Amino acid sequence: MQLVLLVLLVLPGVTYQFVRERRRGPVPGERDLGERVLRAIVASIALDALYAVVAGPALVRLARGTGGGWDGFVERPRVVGFVAVVLFLVVPAVAAATVSLVDRRRRKARFLRTPSAWDHAFRDREPCFVRVRLKDGNWAGGWYGDRSYASSYPHPAELYLESARMMGADGSLGARVQGTAGLLLRAEDFDVLEFVEPGEPAAVPGEER
Repeated sequence: MQLVLLVLLVLPGVTYQFVRERRRGPVPGERDLGERVLRAIVASIALDALYAVVAGPALVRLARGTGGGWDGFVERPRVVGFVAVVLFLVVPAVAAATVSLVDRRRRKARFLRTPSAWDHAFRDREPCFVRVRLKDGNWAGGWYGDRSYASSYPHPAELYLESARMMGADGSLGARVQGTAGLLLRAEDFDVLEFVEPGEPAAVPGEER
């Protein structure tokens, strides 16, 4: 009985919250786990109340079956399971998708589910050169390839370039640093980041792949 109450109280809201976040993207107000759990519980209560108003007597008869108690779970497990999937998964998911769609149409600005500009810049990024201007005015850069890595939200913005380049005072990319095994950059250490197409800087053919 306690397990059933827990499912009724939590599962519809968890489904709603999950689909809502996937459709809308994360927001600052929901970074805290307690806030997200509270929102899920509130959504569950609202959905459960709606179920009770619309089909409360029918759901009670289905659960109790012909012998009273909770025999309905034993007598018609497939029907009960189907109804549970609809009420706990399908309806909350459809409700979340509908609310997200209405909310998106009301907004004037375009919204992407990618949580930050950093993630958007490196999502599906093709191999290229990257250069950054450090906060002390110097430049650093290298090759962003298949073995490179950019961290993603919610972790701190960090970038690993698989090889480093010599940099000019004006930010021009020079020759590959001899013996380089990679370069680690933290976003907090620079104020400008630029992606450069492979053909623009002077590079030895076949040096970067």
